[in-house]
Amino acid sequence: MGLRDRHERWHERHGQAGPSGGSPVVRGRPRSEAVERAIIEGVMSLLEEGVSLGDMSIERIARTAGVGKATIYRRWKGKEELFVEVMRATDEPDPELPGDSVRDDLVAVLEGIRRRGLAKRSSALLQSLLAQAKNYPQLWELYHEEVVARRRARVTEVLRRGVEAGELRGHLDLSLMGDLFTGPMLARTILSHDAPLPDGLSESIVDTVLAGLRP
Repeated sequence: MGLRDRHERWHERHGQAGPSGGSPVVRGRPRSEAVERAIIEGVMSLLEEGVSLGDMSIERIARTAGVGKATIYRRWKGKEELFVEVMRATDEPDPELPGDSVRDDLVAVLEGIRRRGLAKRSSALLQSLLAQAKNYPQLWELYHEEVVARRRARVTEVLRRGVEAGELRGHLDLSLMGDLFTGPMLARTILSHDAPLPDGLSESIVDTVLAGLRP
């Protein structure tokens, strides 16, 4: 999925439906998708050139994107919010879950992580942002609130359904259980730059962990 499609999803998340439930109601100055795309591509270009977050001022981003600083501030309060949006834009979308069984849903979740690891450009940019974000507590907190927490909640809900269906033991901590499933794939996609991500890896991880967590 391209950057344009990701920004369309961003507008859907932040827009509000009109009285008839149709197009979002636009308040204030209309957003320009092309301008937002240019700004985010500007940040990506600077990252690819090796510019650190600390050296990436709003003025420098605006100059790279060919826009004014006010154009950026109309869309984001500061660098932290903009960088979180860049993280979203470089990330692969979360896959739809089949909903047939806890195994199938977990395989879909891990496949989403694996695909993000295989997307070379977005993976490299995301790793760069994550590595630097730890030095910026507000950015790290925003990313966890708006991206990580949502994904963890999704996995927890899958596991809760699995417990209720009798597919998983009911006395285990759901958060820890989620880490057991996602941890191996995250270790390969984020911590190891050259770890193999072959087809069937998601199924292998899920089946191995399920063997120890079934009732």
